[in-house]
This record gives sequence, C-alpha cells and structure tokens, in this order.
Amino acid sequence: MASSSSRKSGPSGSRPRAGAYSSRPRASASAGSGRPSSGRAGRQPSGRAGSSRSSQSRGYSSVRVGDLYDNRRRDRGNQRYRRYMIGVVTVAVLICGGVLGLLGAYHSQLFEIKHVTVSGVEHLTSEDMQALAAVEEGETLLRVDTAAIRNSLLRDAWVDDVVVRREFPDTLAIDVTERAVAAVVEVPTQDATDTKAWAIASDGMWLMPIPKAGTEAASKTSAKVYEDAANVLHITDVPYGTQAEIGTYCSDANVSNALAVVDGLTTQLADRVVSVQATDPESTTLSIEDGPDIVVGTAENIREKERVAIEIMAQHPEGVAYINVRTVDRPTWRAL
Repeated sequence: MASSSSRKSGPSGSRPRAGAYSSRPRASASAGSGRPSSGRAGRQPSGRAGSSRSSQSRGYSSVRVGDLYDNRRRDRGNQRYRRYMIGVVTVAVLICGGVLGLLGAYHSQLFEIKHVTVSGVEHLTSEDMQALAAVEEGETLLRVDTAAIRNSLLRDAWVDDVVVRREFPDTLAIDVTERAVAAVVEVPTQDATDTKAWAIASDGMWLMPIPKAGTEAASKTSAKVYEDAANVLHITDVPYGTQAEIGTYCSDANVSNALAVVDGLTTQLADRVVSVQATDPESTTLSIEDGPDIVVGTAENIREKERVAIEIMAQHPEGVAYINVRTVDRPTWRAL
C-alpha cells in the first residue's frame, strides 16, 4: 500500500522522468505539412531557396537590376521631354503675343513723330530739308522708312552722308554731313557772252550755280553759300564747252587739274592764292595776292613746285613779276 501511495504522490514532488514530454507546447508544424518541425523550429531557412520562399510568402516579385536602371532612365527621359515641350509651347506663346503686340502698335498712332531735328546743315535751307525728308503728318517712328529718307537726302549734291535715327518716344533725328565748297568755277555760258559762278566740292561734285546777289533766287539761297564763295579761290579762264550739272562729277580735265593743284598746296602758299587760270592743264597758273603769277602746269609734284616757287620769292625780296616751275628742276622767273 505504501509503495502504491508513493507513486501517486510522485508527480507533485519528484522530478519527471527522462524522455517525458514537457508541459511547454512544441512548435507547430510547417505550413502545408502535417510533419512536426525539428528542434530548430525558430531558425529562418538559409540560402536562396529560403529567401525566395520568404519573398513569395510576403507578396514580393523578383526584378533584375538592369530593368530598374532602364525604368529610371526612361522616366528621366520622359521628364526631360515634358520640360522641353513645355518650354517650346511657352516660347511659341510669347512670340505670338509679341508679334500681335507689335502689329497692333505698328498700325496704331503709338510713337507718332512730333519733332524732326536736323544737325550738320549749313548750305541747305529748312525748306530744302523738308522737301527732301518728306516726313508726312501723322507718321510714326515705327512706320517711318528711314532708308527712304536717307536715300532722298543723298540725292542732293550738298549731302555727302546722312544718318537717320529714331529717338523714342516722338523724335526723328537727321544728322547730315555736307560737302564743303572748294572753289568757285567761272563756267562760260552757252552763248559764250558771259560766265556763271558754280560752287564745286573738293571731290569734283558740282554743287550748285550761285545766283547773283539781289535776285529772287539769291533770296532763297543760304547765306553760307555766299560766305564760302567769298573765301575760296576762283577757277577762271575755263574753256568754252565746259558742262556743269548739279549732282554730277566734273569731267573737264582743266578744272579737275586746277582742283588737284589747289588741294595739293600747303597753307603757306594756298592762303595767298586768289585764283587759278585753267586754260589747259599744262599752263595752269596761280594768281598770288601781292605776288607774281606762278605757272605750275599739272598737279604732278605740286609740293616740290610750291617749295621752289617760295624759295625764288624769298631770294628776291624786291619782288618778281613771273615764276615758272612747270619743269621743277629748271625753274625760270623774271625779276621786277
């Protein structure tokens, strides 16, 4: 009886036997298997197989690294294209808006010309400039044809160059460079009974016939023309048949040689020249104020001819009546 009683009280006071089941529940069986798990039930499977099974159990899919790179590159390309198209559309809208704005301003009275300023003009009158520029009333700075105005002004013999500028908001500026009077040529009239004074520029351009003082034509001529005519030398003894026309270049050899002679002189002698006799190039003669006539001939070696003539006058302070330096190395002269 004692032994029987001792066995019954064993569970509460004695250690369990080896091999007996523990009161802690065992790990559950693997999913999809009725087989109990091993003693390493809490450890994760190792290797690719385990990773693949774990990813699949969590809903992940396998993607190559190269595919990810291609996708990112495609996305960046799409973004760049969208930005490019947005830029193109924006520029197109701005251009269209600007064109429409300019067209509206062009056909409106915006920037209407209220002032025309002219600079550099001395020989042309205000009436001449108005006729040449021909700026219509109501014209605007946007519509005005500056090239046409420039070409119209250049047709005048006095105008050597011209610049036409827009000065916003309402001013048209015209800057003129005029030709200067180099000499007055006494051109024989058609009936050879008289001569007519013509202003000529240093480049040989016939500028205008100078009206006689006191006439109606003279009242419409700038006073600067008469001032210049009084201060420049005169070319005289021009042969009959010499043609002069406003805005054309002189084609007469006698007048052209006389201009070249005057242009080649230094101020030491040029300021003393009163007139030039231009009968023919070989006999071109300078008339000197308070001095002798000097035959210079052609304009070739004119500086050397001038030097020799000045030396001869200096060597004869009592004065000389005539000097010929047409052949510069064999000059001749006649003393008083």
